[in-house]
Amino acid sequence: MLENGLVMVTIILVINIVYVSFFTIRMILTLKGQRYQAAFISMIEIVIYVIGLGLVLDNLDQIQNIIAYAVGYGIGVIVGMKIEEKLALGYITVNVITKEYDKDLPKDLRAKGYGVTSWAANGLEGDRMALQILTPRKYELKLYETIKTLDPKAFIIAYEPKTIYGGFWVKSVKKGKLFK
Repeated sequence: MLENGLVMVTIILVINIVYVSFFTIRMILTLKGQRYQAAFISMIEIVIYVIGLGLVLDNLDQIQNIIAYAVGYGIGVIVGMKIEEKLALGYITVNVITKEYDKDLPKDLRAKGYGVTSWAANGLEGDRMALQILTPRKYELKLYETIKTLDPKAFIIAYEPKTIYGGFWVKSVKKGKLFK
């Protein structure tokens, strides 16, 4: 079966797509501190890697195999990123500066399940409200839509916090009480 050039190219391509997807997910799990899951994924990843690389190294005289390996790697990066987007691991912190001071905005966001801390702020054009909002990453886009609906001119900056400790909201998330 491996004598057929097209079959060999297809196998190498698929193996590398799967390998790089696992690699991407393992790196994300590692960065998020999920060491045991990352270690388990890495065991599967390395078996796939050795098989794919072995096929290419055994057939270095076939340029199409090397090309398939490289193309599979590139596609694997994209597939891995898409998988990570769907998994949406972790949390996102969103800083919002409103166009106008609106004391009901934090209440509205809290009612939707978001963790919100707010304070009065002053900008170039007058009074503003600054909000810091914490949400699971899987609700990130929904949060942006909500903010834009409540204040279309809000200034939004988002980042991923490395460590989260304490607070009532984190306890509620761990108990599965939010966003139901």
